[in-house]
Parts: sequence; structure tokens; C-alpha cells
Amino acid sequence: MQAFNFSGISASGVQVWRGERHVLRGVSAAAAAGDCLHVAGPNGAGKTTLLRVLAGLLVPEEGALLWGGSRIDSRRDDYAASLSFLAHSDALKSDFTARENLRYEVGLRRQVSAAEITDALAGVGLAASGDQPARSLSAGQRRRVALARVSLSAAPLWILDEPFTNLDSDGQGVAAELIAIHLDAGGAAIMAAHQPPSIPRHPARRLDLAA
Repeated sequence: MQAFNFSGISASGVQVWRGERHVLRGVSAAAAAGDCLHVAGPNGAGKTTLLRVLAGLLVPEEGALLWGGSRIDSRRDDYAASLSFLAHSDALKSDFTARENLRYEVGLRRQVSAAEITDALAGVGLAASGDQPARSLSAGQRRRVALARVSLSAAPLWILDEPFTNLDSDGQGVAAELIAIHLDAGGAAIMAAHQPPSIPRHPARRLDLAA
């Protein structure tokens, strides 16, 4: 198991507007090594917006985002390399096989071996589907490939937007165990989910956003 030396992330006083709509009103959040932070709230509460801010993909109008005690805008490239972001979209190339998607996308971040990819596919229950094009996979299988990509990233911080989407009960268990193993290794996970996540060995801390 890979061990991480994660120094923590914190956001304070985050303010985001969308036109005339005040989406996030002074939101603060933090996660340290081994933490699982569950961002909750009804549709339109700003869950995805907050995750995009924490991932450095959206700059808030106000607020500070600190990583290891430093503002991320002063170390943006290093910060981006330290996290893996799973969006609503699985972001797979339809004509690539599951294996090719992982080799290409993880390869943009680091060198990844064929054996690592094989193990990651097996870990999400797709040992027999690695050579199928992504377009032929079910929505749940595509989500499993996306989760395998996150697990191969070697990033200490996982930011996950509805990671259990399209997964059956078995797939949800696989995803929860992947997250637990990551936390066991000293990583951190921040996720938006409508239902409270059940992560083995790591009770999630809840951050509620109002609509």
C-alpha cells in the first residue's frame, strides 16, 4: 500500500456568485490525512461548485484556499499534481478500451505499468472487461473505470463528485473500499453525495450546504 504525506487542505470564507445568484456564502471546509469529508445539500446548494473551487478549477470571488499552509495560487501546478478530481462525467474516450483509457489518462500524470492497470481493473471488478471499448460498457462499468483512474493517480487528495452514481450495490461497495484503502494510506477524500457515504473504517464528516 502506498503511504502519503498529506499536509491538509482548508478553505475559508468562500464566496461564489453565478450572475445574480449567490451560490456559496462564506463556506469553510478542511480535510487532513485520513479524513473523509461529505459535502451534502439539496440540488442547487453549490456542492459541485465547492468541489470545483477545492480542485482549483474555479476561482472564488472571495475566500482563501490553503494547501500545506500556503495559498494554492502560489503553488498551483504542485497542488494540481497532488489531487485527482472525479466529476459527474466519467471523461472516457469512447473508442479507447478501458485499459487504453487508463494508460493514456494516468500516463499524463505519471508512468504507469501494464501490471498496475491490470490490478486496478481487477480491483474495480473489470478484470474481464479491460479490452472492451468504453462505448460498449454500461454506465456502471464506465464509472468503475473512472474510479480505477482515480486509484491509479497516486494523488493524496481525492475530490469526488457523486462517486457512487450509476453503481449497483456491489459497485458501491467496491468504491467505498477503494476510498477506505486510500484513507488508510494517509490520503484524504472530499466528496459530494446525496446519501451519507458508508466508508469502511472511516466515518465521514458532514458539511451541509443550504440551498
